[in-house]
Amino acid sequence: MKKNIRILIIVSILGLIALSFIQAYLINNTYKLEKDVFLEETKRTISRFDDDMPIMDSIYDRMFSHLLLKISDYKLNRIDKTELLGEVPKVRDSVNELFINAYQDEFKRRGVQYPLEYQKRLKSLIILDSLKNDTLYFEFVDNKKTFLLGKSFEAHNDYAINNSQVRTDYERDYVEDGVSKVLSYNFQLVTEDYINIDGWKGIVLGRMTSVLVLSILIFSLVIGLLYYSIKSLITQKKIAEVKTDFINNITHELKTPLATLSLSTKMLKKEEVKAQQTIVESTINTIDRQTNRLQKLIDQVLNNSLGYQDIELVKEEVVISDYLNTVLDDFQLSVKNDNVNIQRNIMTDSASAILDKFYFTTGLFNILENAVKYNAGNVDIDFTADLENDLKISITDNGIGISEHNQKQLFEKFYRVGNKEVHDVKGLGLGLYYTNQIVIAHQGKITIESAEGEGAIFTITIPIHKNQ
Repeated sequence: MKKNIRILIIVSILGLIALSFIQAYLINNTYKLEKDVFLEETKRTISRFDDDMPIMDSIYDRMFSHLLLKISDYKLNRIDKTELLGEVPKVRDSVNELFINAYQDEFKRRGVQYPLEYQKRLKSLIILDSLKNDTLYFEFVDNKKTFLLGKSFEAHNDYAINNSQVRTDYERDYVEDGVSKVLSYNFQLVTEDYINIDGWKGIVLGRMTSVLVLSILIFSLVIGLLYYSIKSLITQKKIAEVKTDFINNITHELKTPLATLSLSTKMLKKEEVKAQQTIVESTINTIDRQTNRLQKLIDQVLNNSLGYQDIELVKEEVVISDYLNTVLDDFQLSVKNDNVNIQRNIMTDSASAILDKFYFTTGLFNILENAVKYNAGNVDIDFTADLENDLKISITDNGIGISEHNQKQLFEKFYRVGNKEVHDVKGLGLGLYYTNQIVIAHQGKITIESAEGEGAIFTITIPIHKNQ
């Protein structure tokens, strides 16, 4: 059974892990789709935003005019390629602030509600010639990013939205060696527009809120159902084991008196026994004792199975020290064992408490009897009672002790510690359960501190106020 449950738990965990990966995969795909949709919407919103904007036309004309002039100087060998490209930042700085303000105003007008940075980047600049083109700049060859206009941002945060290509013929008059000449050339300029959306991940995730919440709820539900199912299965297994253990114990307890009753009845049927009055009376006494034993066993099962809701307390006011000393006196008389030593430390003065003497005495007796039963030698019990806000009773023994694992179930109905040494002691596993129910009925609590081979400390705490 344990092996089957272990296999079931392992398979369930593996299934849960597989489900987690599948759900993560689906969420990731949804995230990518939402991201693409968001970017596409942004692209459509700002598409061709600079059309019909005179201020943009003015900025572009200024840049290109300056650039064409510097290309002419390059063609006339007045500057080299590095100096030519160095002119790009200079002319950009002169118009860039105006450009940024213009596109930001336009984005707001188009309803862009989130921070959006825009950049126009130079991809290539080539002087065209029928014999051989002169590549002044080509991004993939030069392996660097050169932006013409807009905001400067890291390349790994950008998204390309469109590109444009300009081809034009240009002519310029110039004088060389006192002779007027005309310089003409064709050139090609390729640019690409990029955007950077600050906090776009949060925006995309915000759009996925319903999907994420639903996924978390479903995943939590699956985990909850799995946990509940496994816990219920383990609980049912424990209940089955406890029931089996209880049946074995009660069967063992019943066999002895029943066997004795059966033997005594057979003896009384014999004629030679009937003639001997002494044997008859002895046999009848045996039958009477065993009948009482059976009745007590049945009463123990019936009474000790009560829950705290079923216990009807008849409370009365008692002087704590007098009551506890009486309980300990009665217990020592009932034990009839010279090897039991009880050290009393009852520090309650003349204080009183409201409790049910019958039930509370039964609970204390159960703990004290266990201290005697689960002890292989001389029994030393330290009984301490102290009074602060509540009545605190500690019963310490030098018995065989209880492991931490077994302590968790010690106060459960029919539970008995599962080791051979303990099961050599007769019992139905109801004593401590019943004691716990009695303490709860008194609005108190009971705890245990113990370790195997080191005895145990049972602590009962109950309120003493008279209006309880």
